[in-house]
Amino acid sequence: MNRHIKAVVCFGLPLLVAFLPLTLFPIESFTLVQQRVLAIFLMAALCWVLEPIPIFATSVLIIVLQLLTISNGGFFLFTQSDSGNLGELLSYQSIMSSFASPIIMLFLGGFFLAMAATKYRLDINLARVMLKPFGEKPSRVMLGLMVITAVFSMFMSNTATTAMMLSILAPVLAVFSKNDMGRVAMALCIPIAANIGGIGTPIGTPPNAIALKYLVGDDAISFGSWMAFGVPFVIILLAFAWLLLCKLYPSSEQSIKLEIKGKFLKTTQAYIVYVTFAATILLWLMGKTHGMNSYVVAMIPVAVFTITKIITKDDLKKISWDVLWLVSGGIAMGAAMGETGLAENIIASIPFENFSPLSIIFGASVLCLLMANFMSHTATANLLLPIVATLGMSMDSLIPYGGAQGIILVVTFAASLGMSLPISTPPNALAHATGFTSTNQMARTGVIIGSVGLLLSYVLVFLLIQVGFIATI
Repeated sequence: MNRHIKAVVCFGLPLLVAFLPLTLFPIESFTLVQQRVLAIFLMAALCWVLEPIPIFATSVLIIVLQLLTISNGGFFLFTQSDSGNLGELLSYQSIMSSFASPIIMLFLGGFFLAMAATKYRLDINLARVMLKPFGEKPSRVMLGLMVITAVFSMFMSNTATTAMMLSILAPVLAVFSKNDMGRVAMALCIPIAANIGGIGTPIGTPPNAIALKYLVGDDAISFGSWMAFGVPFVIILLAFAWLLLCKLYPSSEQSIKLEIKGKFLKTTQAYIVYVTFAATILLWLMGKTHGMNSYVVAMIPVAVFTITKIITKDDLKKISWDVLWLVSGGIAMGAAMGETGLAENIIASIPFENFSPLSIIFGASVLCLLMANFMSHTATANLLLPIVATLGMSMDSLIPYGGAQGIILVVTFAASLGMSLPISTPPNALAHATGFTSTNQMARTGVIIGSVGLLLSYVLVFLLIQVGFIATI
């Protein structure tokens, strides 16, 4: 589709919705503010799918439009209504705070850890040490690569992890003969492990952080608690993915050898990085012991690395600000839908009570998985989680199946399981760019792993209910 046509669709249709008479909407007690939020949501959905502008720019536009049209500091024409059905305006301070949400600070802390680890070669040296026990047999080397990639992806950007691991693997891929299917497995194992590994921690991937926005109060999940079920999920799905790759793409090579050069730095700043990295992770895991939540802990490496000049002002330019803005736009969108009552009205207008709870959970997760294969995982989570969270909190029939916690976790995991196409996620695009794997091979593998992962997420939620981690009363 032509870019100009995309722009007309993405901005023209929401503009039409914004100025339609309220009587045309099938939702009772619809206010002007809710109508504008719906128009902004529609614009965001179209822009994130069609991408007439960068997806992070869409998030910035969401916040600006909210400030102008639904805030108490907005344009005067939008802050009053003669008909009396304006609705509750949001505080402009709360909308702006999306840029500095605790979720954003959590991710910022993760970015600082990742930058410092890369700058002082902690990641490369850990990979070198961790690969040694796996030997030189192709299948075992692949297992080692997947384990290391998954571990790094729990605390680093999936894209950065994939780029680093593919650079390590590049010389080995060139050694495989043209017809050896083993190189396909090697090229695919890195992005698959990166996508799966990100599920293991709240900072592993943006959808996890977005989910935390809705897991509050009695449904709140700490960093350590998330890892308590996230890591086992990663281990099981990673093992399945490894067995699948070995089965689908067996190598004819008897042995391969990865040459990773380097050694641990022994400077004062390097030791500060090592200690801070380890201490931050331990503090995240031991939240119940020391009382600090994960958001507070995330600021510790930010302070330490800036004070000691480990991260300089030039390094700050390399932070993935686009990811932070993308997440902040989703937070603002979710908050607007919740605080204005739009999400609740949408849920009330759809006869969900006519559907079984299991069909609702299944339908929402499958929809999320399908969307995540064709658009950004973060954008998918931004669009679906506000509605899913409201649904989970408003339907009593979902309580025996985990309520809000259960459906949010299943949908969040589904967002990270979309890995069937080169466009599904940046790690997939990087692997496809190597030229060692085709779209058909990636799709075949991704569909199987995504489907099995979705089934595994249902089993996980069931087990969490059985052990009492998720309350059902």
